[in-house]
Parts: sequence; structure tokens; C-alpha cells
Amino acid sequence: MAKKLGLLVDTDIFIDHFNHQLFRELFESGKFSIYYSVVTRKELLSKEGLQDTERKSIQKFLKKCRLVPFDRAILRKYSDLRQHYPQSAKEDALFPSWSPVPRQAPGGCCPCHGPGSIVQKQAITR
Repeated sequence: MAKKLGLLVDTDIFIDHFNHQLFRELFESGKFSIYYSVVTRKELLSKEGLQDTERKSIQKFLKKCRLVPFDRAILRKYSDLRQHYPQSAKEDALFPSWSPVPRQAPGGCCPCHGPGSIVQKQAITR
């Protein structure tokens, strides 16, 4: 059996899947171990106007995925990114803090912006 590829998924990808059934291959193929952050969990479950049935459905879905908790290494990366890229929004530095090796995107202000960056890849895959 082939090893699953670990994939950290941001809030927008979950939302697009829930609302428009996008990224079905990603979630249903069994090829990926899906990870999400505590921030994504908070964003999904604290949406204003979210019905109790929707909240329960999201919680059930997230049980199939793996939560990535904050730890000292992640907090250190986040702090480093915020110091090096103070012009970036706080949320923009969180996502790459979970990745193993944040890289500067060509023409971007930080690892999550610019051509070939995480943000650009998400937009292209939609």
C-alpha cells in the first residue's frame, strides 16, 4: 500500500468543499492524510450564523482529519516570520509556520504571497 501524503489544508479549502463540493479528490480519495490547524478549526466553528446541525457536521468531518496543535517550534517559526515580514497580516504568517521549511516566494513579501506561493497555489487549484 502506498504511503499517504500529509497535506495541511487551510480554512478556505474546507469551506469550498463544504459549500460547493470542490476538492472531493483531496478529501475522499484516501491518497492524503489531511491536517488542519487550531485556527482553521476556530474559523470553521465560530462562523456567525452557523446552525447547530452545520456545526455538528463540521465537527464530524474534522474527526476524519488530523489537528496540528501549536508547539514551541511552530510558535518560534511564527515569531520569526512576523519579525522578518511585519507587513504581512498575522494570519498570513500562521499557515507557513506549520510547514517544515518556509520559503521566500519570488516577488512576494513573505513565504505565503507572490508567484508560486501557498496563497497563489490555493487560488490556482480552485
